[in-house]
Amino acid sequence: MFDPEGDVWYGIPEFDILAINVTVPGFSPLFPDAHCTADGDVCQLTTGESEINAATTIASLVRYPRFDLTTTYFMVAGIAGVNPEVATINSVTFARYAVQVALQYEISQFEIPTNYTSGYIPQGSYSADQYPQSIYGTEVFELNQNLQHIAASFARQATLNDSADAVAYRANYASASIYTAGASSPSVIECDVATSDVYYSGVILSTAFGNFTSLVTNGSGVYCTTAQEDNATLEALLRAAANKLVDFSRIIIMRTASDFDRPWPGEAATTNLLYSNQGAFLPSIRNIYLAGIQVVTGILDGWNGTFAAGVNATNYIGDIFGTLGGSPDFGPYTFNDNPVTPTKRSVVPRRLR
Repeated sequence: MFDPEGDVWYGIPEFDILAINVTVPGFSPLFPDAHCTADGDVCQLTTGESEINAATTIASLVRYPRFDLTTTYFMVAGIAGVNPEVATINSVTFARYAVQVALQYEISQFEIPTNYTSGYIPQGSYSADQYPQSIYGTEVFELNQNLQHIAASFARQATLNDSADAVAYRANYASASIYTAGASSPSVIECDVATSDVYYSGVILSTAFGNFTSLVTNGSGVYCTTAQEDNATLEALLRAAANKLVDFSRIIIMRTASDFDRPWPGEAATTNLLYSNQGAFLPSIRNIYLAGIQVVTGILDGWNGTFAAGVNATNYIGDIFGTLGGSPDFGPYTFNDNPVTPTKRSVVPRRLR
């Protein structure tokens, strides 16, 4: 998504990703090229940060005629904030769900009623615990869980980077039992990613977005990491998949944890966000490669036996609309005895009521 995440893949003698460079119309002016190995088996690109950049870059890629992406595996590989209730800094995470957490109503924290826990309310709804009634379709994406498990198993072969500063900083979270995971050593975790263009910090916002993740995934999602691009990337890939340009079951979201999404008990949220030395940025960047290369080589080594034909998805994959077929296992539905035929509750934009 930005320079350090891309640069970590360059200059590796046994894996020359810069052998072929293809300029793609519509890519970011900062990152105009896709970089590929000499045999064309593996390519890497940098989208640019934020939802708009990610969506535009990926939409440009999938329609560029030089690339045949119909059997391509896509791995989003970047850093992220992390929820200390689930994981710790310098961990590597793989997501089943990506949730666009900021696609909600927002009231200033200074103006909300005293009985509100945050300033966020799902769109079209009247309370934080009501499923969004105004649905855009990008709120939730579900990925191939079997592929998620395989990618995580590959990544667990890596020895992850850490730092003395990260060890010292995460120790502050040991004072609260709810943050046991945050105080632990980095590891490979399967948990879910939140997308927001706003780079947020603090218990109030992180808790609100964690609750929203659980709400819109009907209790299945585990809010773990925070990023700015993933739902945008997935929407572009989903539209391409609907036109048979890519295979949506071949997508991996890997995020390494560069910072905590909230302070340790007694620390100010502003300190956590702006001033603390968490010691995780450089190790988490390095862990993109250390874990990611295990995934890449695992897929290449197992191509003929497993990956050419694709990893069968036994869970639902796609968006809330069922764009790619099947019945979503999340959304404002009540399922009847036929699991393929959901009965939708009324979903009417509030402004039309």
